[in-house]
Amino acid sequence: MADRFFPNLMPSFVREDIQEEDKVTDEDSLMKLLSTPYTSLSKQFHRSGLDLKEKIVMETWGLSGQAMHDFTLYSGNLGTALLLYKSYQVTSNESDLFLCLEIVKACDSASLASRDVTFICGRAGVCALGAVAAKHANDEALQSYYLSQLQGIKLSRNHPDELLYGRSGFLWACLFLNKHMGQGTVPNTTIRAVVNEIIKNGRALAKKGGSPLMYEWYGERYWGAAHGLAGIMHVLLDVELKPDELEDIKGTLKYMINNCFPSGNYPISEEDRKRDVLVHWCHGAPGIALTLVKAAKVFGDKEFLDAAINAAEVVWNSGLLKRVGICHGISGNAYVFISLYQLTGNIEFLYKAKAFTCFLLDRAQKLTSAGEMHGGDSPYSMFEGMGGMAYLFLDMIDPSKARFPAYEL
Repeated sequence: MADRFFPNLMPSFVREDIQEEDKVTDEDSLMKLLSTPYTSLSKQFHRSGLDLKEKIVMETWGLSGQAMHDFTLYSGNLGTALLLYKSYQVTSNESDLFLCLEIVKACDSASLASRDVTFICGRAGVCALGAVAAKHANDEALQSYYLSQLQGIKLSRNHPDELLYGRSGFLWACLFLNKHMGQGTVPNTTIRAVVNEIIKNGRALAKKGGSPLMYEWYGERYWGAAHGLAGIMHVLLDVELKPDELEDIKGTLKYMINNCFPSGNYPISEEDRKRDVLVHWCHGAPGIALTLVKAAKVFGDKEFLDAAINAAEVVWNSGLLKRVGICHGISGNAYVFISLYQLTGNIEFLYKAKAFTCFLLDRAQKLTSAGEMHGGDSPYSMFEGMGGMAYLFLDMIDPSKARFPAYEL
């Protein structure tokens, strides 16, 4: 497990009001960043995020568009479009908004024949982001087009229930639209039909005496955010649910808490309950911690908050991964601390989010160039590469409003 992450040698807390510049050597640039007052540090995040955005746009899109090999938000051009939309939200620069729409248009053409239906890996992401961006551009015709295209997406019985390729990922796209365009943009009847199917399938696979809900993806019963329980529960908690459904979600999360590893980390799946190895958003403590924070908000149950804090400790100790991305890298793991800071107001969580972000700001480029850190199979993408890191930098300008992209509403 240790070869997956860097030893975290950063102090567990550094007060910003203590001037550390005189206490550290010139080489200790990371320590200087950790002690920099947030007002100054946020300007560095702002500048670095926008600079990185420009590089990503040039590499993935160029000056006038490139042949599209991957339209998805996960590893393809829609991730660049989402980063541009984020940049527009931060700066109000309309050129970013219109370039976002230009890329979404190309993703629309490239995804017409896709059978994938989700926000992160399917056509729903194209339609949802396109409609929201078109609203900001005051283009009602384009907005109507993307909404009608979303209505045309059909879920089959063969679709799984997980986030990346299944019903939960389609449901998230519907909730994203309703948040940004107004409740009822996607009718409650549509949302309710998807929720009913997810709950029904989860109950059918659950075993007596075990978790009240359980799901399979390619024959394995995963626990994490990408393909398993944590991701599905996270999306369901954004929906108005019936009392018995809420109880099943609560029971499912308590089942997971009661069966975590002694380390505080979580198994990859029901079938893989012995290997304590992954500390990723997709598998392991980080993605599950984000869901537990959501559960603490919804249920007001201290058990969920305590479990989230315990999982965050795993992330602090073993989550400084040798990758930059948000799916299985440092960028995604930083959001665990952001989420806990937003819920509790505890500045020690903000410090830890800042520490992970500063590690990337200070060392990611050097470590990647030296071959000590993996830049991702799709190095400029949102979920595997620098796209997620740029998104984190822009989110850390004002962490009170930060949201894990395509996961937290």
